[in-house]
Amino acid sequence: MSEYTLDDFARLIDHTNLHAYATPADMKKLCDEAKEYHFKMVAINQVQSKRCSEYLKGTDIDTGAAIAFPLGQTTIEAKEYEVKDALKNGANEIDYVINITELKAKNYDYIEDEMRRIVAICHAAGVPCKVIFENPYLTKDEIKRVALIAKRVRPDFIKTATGFGPSGATVADVRLMKETVGDGVKVKAAGGIRNSDDFIAMIEAGAERIGTSSGVKIINALKQRMQDDGVSTITIHDGK
Repeated sequence: MSEYTLDDFARLIDHTNLHAYATPADMKKLCDEAKEYHFKMVAINQVQSKRCSEYLKGTDIDTGAAIAFPLGQTTIEAKEYEVKDALKNGANEIDYVINITELKAKNYDYIEDEMRRIVAICHAAGVPCKVIFENPYLTKDEIKRVALIAKRVRPDFIKTATGFGPSGATVADVRLMKETVGDGVKVKAAGGIRNSDDFIAMIEAGAERIGTSSGVKIINALKQRMQDDGVSTITIHDGK
């Protein structure tokens, strides 16, 4: 069990806008909201890395670039280049999508090689790396197998979904991922988390980062709940 302040909750959120049609004004709004609410990161398409890192300069809010997003269907070499380019342009967190085709082919060595190479680039640069599984397309056994690979490789996070697939995060998947990977790797829940009840449920299941485009709505709802209850913290049964 842990006590969370409103700022503790905000620092779990990767404030997200990954739409193909997002304008420069939308990116500025995303970053301004991140600064106002003190979110942990803005989650953006890789091409927005320079723009958002400049908007966030001088803050403790990270610029998180999505790599091979949302399909993951590029070569390892292409993903490596995309990561390096994002870092060069100011990104200081990386979320990449695995090659689901190779996973479906049971080419687990490929998945591990891809993960090791991308994690190595990130860690050499001193930035966190998150591995997006895209669980809606995976069986429970496939989720577990990738989590076991991550347990060996040690990315910073394993992540449920892009939010662009047929569904998003589920409590059951977050719990399975956390139980499999253990304490050496954290879990990020993303995809379809749009209200404070779902947000808290993901934390209770073991998520230590939440990707959502509804961060402002969620934090405002939690603030109202605290005000209504006359408290400054909320107790979460998060297993800690």
